[in-house]
Amino acid sequence: MSVEQFDPATQVVAVHPAAIEHFRRQLAQHEDASAVRLSVKPSGCSGYMYVLDFVNEQQEGDLDYQLAVDVKLLVDRGSLPIVTGTEIDFVREGINRQVKFINPNAKSECGCGESFNVS
Repeated sequence: MSVEQFDPATQVVAVHPAAIEHFRRQLAQHEDASAVRLSVKPSGCSGYMYVLDFVNEQQEGDLDYQLAVDVKLLVDRGSLPIVTGTEIDFVREGINRQVKFINPNAKSECGCGESFNVS
């Protein structure tokens, strides 16, 4: 096992091992998908919402990261100013499990945690 360092010059986001394993399980359930695609969209009361899609092909301009032999992450180029530096983890909070985004660009979140704001 090796320890990987997050290098913002070559990586836009860092993905924790628990999130990679979660993506692996989800991709196995989406037989028509070969990658996870990260983007953001305007939403909610705070401004933006993360979007994770399980896709079969990348869109023009997507950044392509091979997280593991069987797990690929695509990042929407238009979302880069908002997601650069983000860490993605899969965490257990009480009885719930969820993908967690640790984004240094997020200045605030709405009360329900669905949307966030950047400055």
